[in-house]
Amino acid sequence: MAIVRAGSLRLSDLAREEGLNSTMLSRIVAKLEAAGMVARTCDPDDARVIHLTATPEGVALRERIRSERTDALLFALGRLSNEEKRELSAAMPAIESIVATLRDRAE
Repeated sequence: MAIVRAGSLRLSDLAREEGLNSTMLSRIVAKLEAAGMVARTCDPDDARVIHLTATPEGVALRERIRSERTDALLFALGRLSNEEKRELSAAMPAIESIVATLRDRAE
């Protein structure tokens, strides 16, 4: 969750980062806010600007999801044969290049 990583994020910046229009994101944020996952505040200098922060519940959810995702990945990697592990290791430079490209595109 980008909001957890950033600490506080403007709604417009989050929309840009996630590739969503502000109207669609506002609906999603309203649901997250109702579920107690994020808090929304107005900028003290410009009431049109909305800042989002993750609540402790939102941070805990992110950590649980990351932990479950890591566990699933470790399980899947553990099922690979030695040959598959070598092939995956050989492919790592290409995978890292793809990740860097996607990260650059998001910025």
